[in-house]
Amino acid sequence: MSDIKEDRVFDATGLLCPMPVVKAAKEMKTLEGGQILKLVSTDRGSLADVPAWAEDTGNQLLEHSEGNGVFTFFVKKGEG
Repeated sequence: MSDIKEDRVFDATGLLCPMPVVKAAKEMKTLEGGQILKLVSTDRGSLADVPAWAEDTGNQLLEHSEGNGVFTFFVKKGEG
């Protein structure tokens, strides 16, 4: 388990690509720079999509994990 403390959680379970990233991007806009979003998804495409999206948008993927078909990502919002 992670010891990262998220500022907001977004549950994207049941959503298919590209919706987990689209919805997470919307959630990110509500956070201040440096805050952390925990994204939970069941879409296997998230494994590639979330890291690529984080890099493209200047956010930082701190950690991700997988268990029982659930993918959990901790993304820190960029300061810029």
